[in-house]
Amino acid sequence: MDYDQPLKIDLHVHSTASDGSLTPRELLARAKQEGLFALAITDHDTVAGAQEAARLVKHTGLKFLPGVEISAAPPPQFAIQGSLHILGYGIDLADPDLARALKSHQDARKNRNPKILERLNNLGLVLEPADVAAEAGGGQIGRPHIAQALVRKGWAADIDDAFDRFLGKGRPAYVDKFRIPYDETIGLITTAGGIAVLAHPQLYDVENDAVLEDLIITLKKAGLGGLEVFYSQHTLERTARFAFWAGRHGLLMTGGSDFHGAINPHIKMGYVQGDYPIPVNIYDELAAVCSGTAQP
Repeated sequence: MDYDQPLKIDLHVHSTASDGSLTPRELLARAKQEGLFALAITDHDTVAGAQEAARLVKHTGLKFLPGVEISAAPPPQFAIQGSLHILGYGIDLADPDLARALKSHQDARKNRNPKILERLNNLGLVLEPADVAAEAGGGQIGRPHIAQALVRKGWAADIDDAFDRFLGKGRPAYVDKFRIPYDETIGLITTAGGIAVLAHPQLYDVENDAVLEDLIITLKKAGLGGLEVFYSQHTLERTARFAFWAGRHGLLMTGGSDFHGAINPHIKMGYVQGDYPIPVNIYDELAAVCSGTAQP
């Protein structure tokens, strides 16, 4: 590959199939506009966005990896609030076991949303299902869409405010979510021919670095293949630490912005810490072990 030109990649973006504001087609167009070399769409608990992009990408000249981001229950010995987010790259998008597991997630999400709306209604913040569906644009509905509806109604200043006051863990309208155990999640990804990667390690609420590294070791024993080293909310210091851990434990390094479009407009596709492009060589190394599904 010729590296004379400044190339960028982004291996962590979301479409309207989950909680992004751009369709898969629009994401591909944005990637071209931003001068990206390669892209992976990693929607939450669904491969619908990746499936659509896989059909369209051949006409764009972009390199593409099929992906997903699955909410997993952490190992019970670690006192982590909420989910571990496990990225899957190079997966067979038609794998039946993965499809069944993701449908369980999607069904649980559908059952969760009415409970959240009921709690909001009890607070006097009356939202109809149609109000929230309008924010989702035909994709699966999640808390960011409920947050957008709260903003539109004038009950929250912005999405962060909606989560801080109503929808976040411990807030009055929070409802816990369904999660597949971490080892089953990693197994589903690897059985589907993919590489399992721990997303944004800096964001997990753990006691200290020793505990975080122990978590990564535990996940590696279950089949984890990579670590998201480059991420929009990782400091440069933490990025260096995660790169060191990836090398120490034989994990592939990956990177992505976690771009959602209008939902988090401060995040720019292809960049981390605002101005630093995600290194293109990590795509080469990941694509080499996902050669059966990397496109084109």
